[in-house]
Amino acid sequence: GPSELEMLLLSLLLPALGAGSVQKDPGSDLHVPKSVSVQRGLCVLVPCTFSCPRGGCDDSSPAYGSWFKGRPGSKAAALVATNNPSREVPMRAQGRFQLRGDPQSQSCALVVRDARSADAGRYFFRVERGSGVNYTFGNRKAFSLEVTALTQEPDVYVPETLEPGRPATVICVFDGNFEECPAPSFSWAGAALSSRGTGPTTSHFSVLSLTPRPQDHDTNLTCRVTFAGSGVSARRTVRLGVAHAPRDLAVSISWDNGPALQPQDTVPRVQAQKGQSLRLLCAADSQPPATLSWALGDRVLSWSSPWGPRALALELPGVRAGDSGHYTCQAENRLGSQHRSLELSVQYPPENLTVLVSQANRTVLETLRNDTSLLVLEGQSLRLVCVTLSNPPATLSWARGSQTLSPSQPSDPGVLELPRVQMEHEGEFTCHAQHPLGSRHLSLSLSVHGEPLELLGPSCSWEAEGLRCSCCSRAQPAPSLRCRLGVGLWEGNGSRGPFTATPSSAGPWANSSLSLRGGISSGLRLSCEAQNAHRTGSGSVLLEDPRLVGWWSSGWGGRPGGTGRGHRPCSGAFCGGGGTRVPGFRGLRPRESQDQEATSFTEYSEIKIHK
Repeated sequence: GPSELEMLLLSLLLPALGAGSVQKDPGSDLHVPKSVSVQRGLCVLVPCTFSCPRGGCDDSSPAYGSWFKGRPGSKAAALVATNNPSREVPMRAQGRFQLRGDPQSQSCALVVRDARSADAGRYFFRVERGSGVNYTFGNRKAFSLEVTALTQEPDVYVPETLEPGRPATVICVFDGNFEECPAPSFSWAGAALSSRGTGPTTSHFSVLSLTPRPQDHDTNLTCRVTFAGSGVSARRTVRLGVAHAPRDLAVSISWDNGPALQPQDTVPRVQAQKGQSLRLLCAADSQPPATLSWALGDRVLSWSSPWGPRALALELPGVRAGDSGHYTCQAENRLGSQHRSLELSVQYPPENLTVLVSQANRTVLETLRNDTSLLVLEGQSLRLVCVTLSNPPATLSWARGSQTLSPSQPSDPGVLELPRVQMEHEGEFTCHAQHPLGSRHLSLSLSVHGEPLELLGPSCSWEAEGLRCSCCSRAQPAPSLRCRLGVGLWEGNGSRGPFTATPSSAGPWANSSLSLRGGISSGLRLSCEAQNAHRTGSGSVLLEDPRLVGWWSSGWGGRPGGTGRGHRPCSGAFCGGGGTRVPGFRGLRPRESQDQEATSFTEYSEIKIHK
């Protein structure tokens, strides 16, 4: 390497070679940023001021400043800008680097235009004045220039809403750092430019006039700026909003915070299980923004502001059966409206399982719950209707014990009809409601009671032809009636000596009349007996002469626990007339009847009749 003597000689020769002094002078200083960054193709102003070496600024001779790229004292340092007419700046730096400051005023500001990647590096300043000042500021007073990729974009100003067929103005602005930066060239591109007109272009902005069409909505418009020196360019793309009525209305659905699905049907059917969370989202393309609303039937549930989000969500946490129905989302602005609907079906297992009971063709219904006992009279009709709420509808069936019954109405299996209840129908009946989401059942216990047998009579009265007696009975099924006078059987039509028998019947009633002519033997007994498949009853009257004492009794057969109905009088040829008189002898009042809990009871009337 070089010796110490050679290094000393080199340091002494540098000023003579024009590199300037690099020694530190206590009276000199330079203020410049340590680092400056500029984007490729753009320009930057580097502020700089300095103070002269002691006594150097007092000279009235011109001051010259020069900027070099490289390290101070290096032969490779290259001149990039100077105000010294005797120095020549290399071609690559001419016009791009400019000493903007006036060294006479101790300003050393530097302008870098059309920055290139090769411009990156260290820059230092040198001042010359007369024969006494030739000073280079050292490396600690140099600055670093960083050249980065071009990321700055132009700004495009376009009205938020463009009216179709109405001319509009669009402005593109590229903000340079300062006035002395070179102006880029502007260009426009977009589908809406078929009717364009370009306004003035300056170093800062470009004006575009266009007449938008409806089909220009949501199309791109691009402004591009290009820097001729470096060939780099930047652009900004905006999306045009041309006023139009709502369109492309879309509805999406999500269950329990899951992914959203967008049904494609015209009126989609949406199913959800009871208790699930449902989210209905509605969105539409419109300009200006539309007001969105959700409605269930005719009832509006929610709506959005046109200045709010472009979508409206309807939250249904824990859906219920009552949430089922026709939902409609509508989007509306001043230019029109659009809507889309869906049908929500909330599925749930059987609820409120009940049985409606109608007895003896009555319209009055009785509602039964589970484990209910139902008392029905034998022979009556019975209709059981099993009803429940569920979606989809549950499959209903009836069972007696463990045996499934055939439906009375195939079209409505929840109906069970017993046109005539019999004793063998007693037992447990169960309605089953089968459903994919769960099944239920309801049971009831059917108890059958036979209808009481009513026996009215015998009842006797004196008439012109003699003594006339009647006996009648009512029961289900209709009873047969037999009467005896003394020891003789009186049954059916016919005349036997002093008496004539006449039977009749109507519905559940049976009647028999006896006419006696002539005298009456003392101690003669008249008795009647009524009987059907379940019960029997009998009554008698004792005839005496000259007194007639009537004993009337009714014996009740059948099962314990039976109940008797109130008596109705014999009327005409059959029983069941409209009166309320208890039978007996004409003109005399019988004793009040006394019901008993036993399987039979007796009523007595004692009557004295004189011829």
